Order: sequence, then C-alpha cells, then structure tokens
Amino acid sequence: MSEHEEKIRLDKWLWAARFYKTRAIAKQMIEGGKVHYNGQRTKCSRHVELGAEIQVRQGFEEKTVVVKALSDQRRGAPEAQKLYQETDKSQQRREQHALERKVSGSNLNPRHRPNKKERRQIVSFKDKAG
Repeated sequence: MSEHEEKIRLDKWLWAARFYKTRAIAKQMIEGGKVHYNGQRTKCSRHVELGAEIQVRQGFEEKTVVVKALSDQRRGAPEAQKLYQETDKSQQRREQHALERKVSGSNLNPRHRPNKKERRQIVSFKDKAG
C-alpha cells in the first residue's frame, strides 16, 4: 500500500502527530467533542485524508491544522510536525487569546498560596455563602 492509500484512524493520527500522549486520551477528546474533522464532530474510527482540516482544542488553545502526511507511528516531534500545518488564521487567533489572557491578569492557576489574611477572608466568605 502506498502512503496515499493508507487508511489511518483519526485517534491514531492525532497520537502519531503528538497532539495527545496516548491513543486513549485522543479517543476521549474526540468523543468529548474537543476534536472536529472538517468542521464537524466525528468518531475515532474516522479515516484521515490528506488535506483534511482538523480543529483540536487543548486547554486554553484551539488549533486548526491541515493534514499534510499520514503516519500511524509515533516518532520525534520534528517528524510529527511534518504531518500537519497549522493555518495562519489559527496561529493569529491563538496569539491573540494568549495576549488577552496575559493582559487580563486572571490566572486560573495562581502562582502563590494564599497568606494567612487571605485564607481568613476565604473562610469568612465561605461561611457567609453557606
């Protein structure tokens, strides 16, 4: 079978392209609606085609990539990046969202632990709410 005739499952391709660490995680993300194939929700067993557009959501980031090559083997990151190309619009959108998160200063994952005063405020707030 030549490379163009290969039939590779979507979950296996996402794993080989190093979007997810395991195929099981890739499967969960597809079933959870975090991955769209040509703008639509899909199944793990969907065969990936060259030129297809895949939207992948990972944490705060959402990438739109175009499939450039097929592979069912997980290799190093430089080789995995040759399997796809992120669209310019997607890159700009991700950079814009990152800048907005940085400017807003709202960190969902704070870098410091609350001090004694802040802990007391949290406890008193919870007591009032409950």
